[in-house]
Amino acid sequence: MTPVAPPSLAERSHPLTIDGSADGSGRAVLRARGELVQGCDAVLAEALAELPARVGRVELDMAGVIFMDTAGRQFLDTLRDYGRQHLIPVSATNWHGQPRRILELIGLDTSDPLRPVEPNPPVLPSPAPLPSPVSLERAEQLHELREEIEHLRRAIASRPVIDQARGILMATHSCTSDEAWHILREASQLSNTKLHTVAAAITCGAESDGPPPPGEVREALRRALARRGR
Repeated sequence: MTPVAPPSLAERSHPLTIDGSADGSGRAVLRARGELVQGCDAVLAEALAELPARVGRVELDMAGVIFMDTAGRQFLDTLRDYGRQHLIPVSATNWHGQPRRILELIGLDTSDPLRPVEPNPPVLPSPAPLPSPVSLERAEQLHELREEIEHLRRAIASRPVIDQARGILMATHSCTSDEAWHILREASQLSNTKLHTVAAAITCGAESDGPPPPGEVREALRRALARRGR
């Protein structure tokens, strides 16, 4: 069994696939590979529906997932709900790279985000911090880490809109995904407009009753497309 998510508007090069099987002891091991984005919970639901009724435990190996956006929560909820409905333990382990970082950002257990959390964990007293060069350096590192996290959150939030704009450019101008990305970036630079704003203008303008992009964005897109044709 290898359910495959339908390609998005931007025609992803790494759609999520889930394969695996159940052994004689009733333990099912599933392996996920690709990008975990909106709609991938349906791929997981299909894989779970194909498991035999005798399954007494489901282990989902996430080592092959190379990217995850905020749709990861719904994906995990689908696995959690399956375990509750069938009264069996479920787990999602082997997180690496960017998906593991996302789990850290939203405060989930990176070893297994489905592991039950203690309702009232004991609070241990901590010694009062002493002002020192080491503590000041750590405070600066924490500040830089928070800024990095905020940039990552913004990137995750804007990615669906940018992917939609790339898909529109690919469909209307017969270009590749990489070419569409370069057109968006160049239009952003030429119009001195944020990339997310340019993508949103293109996406809204593609709707039947949507407003056209602002004049400076239209002109920047025209110039970017003209340069592509050279």
